[in-house]
Amino acid sequence: MIVTLTPNPSLDRTLEVPELHRGAVLRATARHTDPGGKGVNVSRALAANGRKTVAVLPCGGIVGSRLAELLAPQGVEVLAVPVLGEIRVNISVVEPDGTVTKINEPGPVLTPEELDALAEAAVRAGQGAAWVALSGSLPPGTPNDLYAQLITRIRSTGGPLVSVDSSGVPLVAALAAGPDLIKPNRAELAEASGLPVTTLGEAVAAALALRDRGARTVLASLGADGALLVDGSGAVHGRAHVAEPRSAVGAGDALLAGYLSAGSGGAEALAEAVAWGAAATSLPGSRMPGRDHLDRASVRLDPYFDPNHPLTERN
Repeated sequence: MIVTLTPNPSLDRTLEVPELHRGAVLRATARHTDPGGKGVNVSRALAANGRKTVAVLPCGGIVGSRLAELLAPQGVEVLAVPVLGEIRVNISVVEPDGTVTKINEPGPVLTPEELDALAEAAVRAGQGAAWVALSGSLPPGTPNDLYAQLITRIRSTGGPLVSVDSSGVPLVAALAAGPDLIKPNRAELAEASGLPVTTLGEAVAAALALRDRGARTVLASLGADGALLVDGSGAVHGRAHVAEPRSAVGAGDALLAGYLSAGSGGAEALAEAVAWGAAATSLPGSRMPGRDHLDRASVRLDPYFDPNHPLTERN
């Protein structure tokens, strides 16, 4: 069983447009409303593939109630922690080539008591689980070391493995606590390491720098360039062909879910991760792939990749 914690969940509205023009009046060709937040998406992907998961999240206001309602039929067990603030709504505008423009609300301010209840719920739910995935941004005013504190609390109970998928100061602060896995995208990898990431070789160097600072394994999502796994055994690059990309929203979350579901780690888990992430990009909005969407045969792993291979500009 895999537990996810999403401190700042959302209701995600996705609009598909022929082309995005700043300052113009645009007409959407399609719209989708999904439960959102990195950890929520990980749980959705796991449930869509028959994996047992519990999503721990704050729940407040009409939006929070709607979020829980949307998760129930997807097979996600929700452990909702009541809060006074209203859960946020995020907007994604998707163009035909898969380019995504996102507008994310900040989310509610949680009181110290609400944050403690959220942390306690995650620790309690994680007892007996294989992984606890700490995912996403933090609500406004939350201590930047929340994830680091949670890793320490979970470890003190002899609990499961812990992954972190965040950005900025919260991700950097979490490194000191020694997460078992971090999942940055290309921009987050560069920001956290302070190194350029324009080629596969530079991505490996940045991942190794984060391992030196405490992360045991780095799973870096590289958008159209696939994903990179760097652990104590070395580095492996994986990618899969997507014939008709629809939306990259949530693809990194599906990638992480695939890795965690594999259980074994290493190249085998990377292959599963890439299959899940690629499948997510072929679906509209932030829809998570199920078993029928996975094309494992299209995945290619390369432990001997060209380090000078340039990465595409769009993550």
